[in-house]
Amino acid sequence: MKQEYTISLFTEDHIGILSQITIILTRRQINIESITASESAVKGVQMLTLVVKTTPEMVQKVARQMQKLVDVLKVFVHTSDEIIYQEIALFKVTTKGLMSGNVIDNVVRAHHARILEVSPEYIVIEKTGHKSEITELLQKLEPCGVLQFVRSGRVAITKQVKELNAYLREMDEANRNTPEKIEIYN
Repeated sequence: MKQEYTISLFTEDHIGILSQITIILTRRQINIESITASESAVKGVQMLTLVVKTTPEMVQKVARQMQKLVDVLKVFVHTSDEIIYQEIALFKVTTKGLMSGNVIDNVVRAHHARILEVSPEYIVIEKTGHKSEITELLQKLEPCGVLQFVRSGRVAITKQVKELNAYLREMDEANRNTPEKIEIYN
């Protein structure tokens, strides 16, 4: 049965790695629900966070394939309950639509959102949370006149205590002893 997984890849900062990763997923007909790329806590190491919906067997198979890529240092696969994650969304809503009654006050406060900018034509609202919370706020704002809406990909950190630095040390030691890469840790 398909379920949602977050794949975190730690890679060297080289051109083309994203293309190689998407090819692996495309071959297996796995759609990327969201993707985020950023620096990691380790200098020179980039982190890619992918959200996919697939079977447990298939996510492990693609994770093993990704781990074999030259520029990939480490791949982690997590379910949503094993990580702490958030997304951010921006809503540009007509000022006229939000100013009628107490709509703006009620909507912003009830959804723990915040106002970033107010102009005579529009108001920009920011909401950080899970996809379902952002979707709920979008539905509340649509009758007010949403001019633009954008949502980021997932950013996530693990609940486990072991840090990437420890895995990199283990990999370095293992590489000195054997030419094979370390197994994927869940």
